[in-house]
Amino acid sequence: MTIEPILVANGLTQIFGPGCDQCVGATGPHTSNNICLHCGSIVALQDFSVDIFSGECLGILGESGAGKSALLNILDFSEPPYQGSLTYYADGSPVDALRLNERQQQLFRNQAIGRVHQNPRLALNYNISVGANIAERLLMFGEESYRRIRDIIRRLFDRLEIPISRMDDKPASFSGGMQQRVQIAKALSVNPPVLLLDEMTTGLDLSVQAALLDLILQLKEEYRMAIVVVTHDLGVIRHLTSQVMVLHHGRIVETGLTDRVLEDPQDAFTQKLIASEL
Repeated sequence: MTIEPILVANGLTQIFGPGCDQCVGATGPHTSNNICLHCGSIVALQDFSVDIFSGECLGILGESGAGKSALLNILDFSEPPYQGSLTYYADGSPVDALRLNERQQQLFRNQAIGRVHQNPRLALNYNISVGANIAERLLMFGEESYRRIRDIIRRLFDRLEIPISRMDDKPASFSGGMQQRVQIAKALSVNPPVLLLDEMTTGLDLSVQAALLDLILQLKEEYRMAIVVVTHDLGVIRHLTSQVMVLHHGRIVETGLTDRVLEDPQDAFTQKLIASEL
């Protein structure tokens, strides 16, 4: 029996600016630059390809500006790519995600993709309660029963150790770590097959980071989600992922099993990156 991936990306490229036929050759690790000297465009991502399966956690490692956020913005339709293809198999059938119109992408994202941002303000509405934040997504998903929505939120809060008594409090009254838990609750409320984690531990205390990472591992096993985690933190990569890709100036410079890449890096940039964390 052939196991189908849940996400297939082929040749994803992101260029901000007009782009020209010299952008690729004029940028990248070999030039230590991602700005095209010929047209001034920024080549944020170049020829990114990967297959990701259910229950797999893929780490994307790189410095600021490496192309990590550009990749996630393509994967959840926040920005269209310059070129490339993206296919999801959320229910077993292929969906050519980049051919969907804006409304179709919004519906698909709400059903199949959860994203946890570094800044909770990108995911949470601070003008309404945390419970209402999650209810909004459930309503968009098609859930109409108020009682069932409250029950779903209670179960999520219990699972994520968020006090149920604070369901009607606004996000600003929560700590940073608790806001991240609320983000995760919102992301998981519709049981999406794909979860995108964007530098979610940055700025959090080490004890809070460890608790969140352990929680993500438990949820991955429980829901068999495909997870993509982008970070510059080797500790997060080591703790969560089994496979890792290293991005440098928008290009993949190394890929492989996490333990192998971290213990025996082959690329000079990867070696420098790991040495700087030791």
